[in-house]
Amino acid sequence: MIQLNNTFKWYSVGGARSFVLKDINLTIEQGEFVSIMGPSGSGKSTLLHILGDLDEPNEGKYLFMDEDVYSLKKKQRTQLFQSYIGFVFQSYHLIDELTVYENIETPLLYKGLSSSERKAVVGDMLDRFGIVGKKDLFPAQLSGGQQQVVGIARALATSPKVLLADEPTGNLNSQQGAEVMDLFSQLNRDGTTIIQVTHSEKNATYGNRIINLLDGQVK
Repeated sequence: MIQLNNTFKWYSVGGARSFVLKDINLTIEQGEFVSIMGPSGSGKSTLLHILGDLDEPNEGKYLFMDEDVYSLKKKQRTQLFQSYIGFVFQSYHLIDELTVYENIETPLLYKGLSSSERKAVVGDMLDRFGIVGKKDLFPAQLSGGQQQVVGIARALATSPKVLLADEPTGNLNSQQGAEVMDLFSQLNRDGTTIIQVTHSEKNATYGNRIINLLDGQVK
C-alpha cells in the first residue's frame, strides 16, 4: 500500500547538507497500525509529512496505492491523497473563522459532495463524537481536547483509507488521550490503516508495529 525507497531529505546549510532523513526504506501494508518513535529531531514528523504528501524528499521513490507518486502531475497527486488520506495534527489546524460544523465540512467541499450529502456526513460525525451541542461554536470557544476531537472528526469525514496522526494526544490529558487511542484502535479494526508519530511508549503499543528513527535513519 505504501512504499518508500532510498528516501533522503536534507537542507543546505552553508554549502553542506544537513540531513533530516537518510536512506529510508519502508513498506506499510493495508490494515496495519504503525507507530513511529524517536527523539526530537529524529525526522519523525518529516517522514509523516512525506507520507501525506505535505512535504517532498530530495531523493527517493514513493509508491502509494500502486501509484508512483512523484511521476504524477500535481493535480493527480492532490486528488490521490485527498481521496485516501486523513491527517490529524497535534496543533489541531482548525480554521479559526469557521464553526465546528464548517471545519468538519471543509474536506467534503473538496470532494464535491452535494449539500445534502455533506449535511448527512457532518451530522453523523457530530453525533459519533458527541459534539452536536458544539456545532455552532468556534475553535477558540473549545478546550484543547474538544478541538482535537473536531480535528479527528474532520479527518474521518471523508472515510480515509489511511489516517496519519502527528502526536495526536500531545496536548490532551491522560483520559482524553486514552479515548483517542481507543478510537484509533477501533478504526484500525474496521480496516483503516493508521500511521502515528508518538513520543508515548504507551500509545505506541496500540499499534502492531513500531518503527524507531534515530538521526533520520530507521533503527
